[in-house]
Amino acid sequence: MGTFKTNGIIILESNMGDYDKMLTMLTPGLGKISCAAKGARRAKSALLAGSQFLCFGEYMLYQGASTYHINSCETIEMFYNLRTDLDKLKYATHITKIIYDVTNENENSYKILQLFLNTLYTLSETDKDMNFVIAIFKIRLMCILGFTPHISSCKQCGSKDDLLYFSFKDSGFKCGICAKFDKSVMQISRSNKRCYYIYCPCSSEKAIFL
Repeated sequence: MGTFKTNGIIILESNMGDYDKMLTMLTPGLGKISCAAKGARRAKSALLAGSQFLCFGEYMLYQGASTYHINSCETIEMFYNLRTDLDKLKYATHITKIIYDVTNENENSYKILQLFLNTLYTLSETDKDMNFVIAIFKIRLMCILGFTPHISSCKQCGSKDDLLYFSFKDSGFKCGICAKFDKSVMQISRSNKRCYYIYCPCSSEKAIFL
């Protein structure tokens, strides 16, 4: 394969040799790939900014015998606010680890990358509750991966009343009666008395978390 251009975001970086880096990048078409960035740790390197953790950019790559190599890059978004706020960085690192675990090389990851970037932008540029943002991220990621939860009625009996439990075994809501026979259920708290409506992109249903 010759030289080609792709967008991508750095989800893992490690030092290699005296001045080089080995990067893991999430791309829309190639999925998760390993890239060598030669000289990226030099103070005047053109790859210095583009080889940093959570940098999203446009990369010129060529494929070597066992890995890809970065020829040049142009940064698009650095998510600067994540780098200056330890709490936001902690949440961003958490979702990055999830992304790393669920993606593979040579698979289309466009929707996952889009969700990842939107979540990072929300964490970086807004003051929304970060626990709520992460919860939305996880539900939408489940939908993209084909594990859309059943949220319109009880997964066991079909009842639409008393849906105060979520079953991890059956991936859906359960009523109080059916929940008694499922050891994997978690009760949904009413303590804050607020309703959140979560739209799943792979479903026309809305989940109501109390």
